[in-house]
Amino acid sequence: MSGQYCIVLTTTNNEENQQSIISGLLSKGLAACIQAIPIQSHYMWKGEVCCDDESLLVIKTKKSCYAELEQVIVELHDYEVPQVVQVPFVEGFNPYLTWIEQNTRC
Repeated sequence: MSGQYCIVLTTTNNEENQQSIISGLLSKGLAACIQAIPIQSHYMWKGEVCCDDESLLVIKTKKSCYAELEQVIVELHDYEVPQVVQVPFVEGFNPYLTWIEQNTRC
């Protein structure tokens, strides 16, 4: 059962954009749960070292939702190149995985 579920990670430095992404994904049934965690990101962008206060969105979903979920994030995101990565579940508590199943439509 675990192999069909995943976490998708994205970041944003804008509260309004964060809420737009969260609402868009949940309202379309593409995610069962999204956690927003404050982080500080250090990265290279256009040859410069950058640092931003951001929120990391930890999105719990099914692998079958990934393509549409990625498309919605890219459409809603205000970054030129947003982070959108999928991390598969290796194992998980079956009642929690069942809850994800019941709360996603893909």
